[in-house]
Amino acid sequence: MTDSAPALPEKLASIAQMFRSAPKALRLQALLEYSRKLPALPETYLEHPEFMQPVPECASPFFLVTEKEGDSVKMYFKVPEEAPTVRGYAGILTEGLQGATPEEILNVPDQFYMEMGLSELITPMRLRGMGAILHRLKNEVREKTAN
Repeated sequence: MTDSAPALPEKLASIAQMFRSAPKALRLQALLEYSRKLPALPETYLEHPEFMQPVPECASPFFLVTEKEGDSVKMYFKVPEEAPTVRGYAGILTEGLQGATPEEILNVPDQFYMEMGLSELITPMRLRGMGAILHRLKNEVREKTAN
């Protein structure tokens, strides 16, 4: 591989490749499928939403939290059902990065989702929100691993 950009973690790379190679109509279907796959929040965060970090740059109410577990990171997202594209992106991040190391998450290229063909499906404002979500996720990982 001649590209000097860090490689995506294997699961996320597989998801990105599937989106890249799918026709536009199937990409939207897959994004909506990921919105339905987003796991429910653990009871702790349902009872104490103040533990979650907001992503104010996102047009939809979006919250995230990470937990360091050994050498890996667990992540949880709170996204309303009424925001299926952003919820789908959260589902992609969950499936693609759950259990990744902090380094793997921090090395994900900031604009990796642009190569998935999502710009043909969603508005520039939502794309900026996706960038903000990844940025906030990385900040949360940095803070949790600095301790």
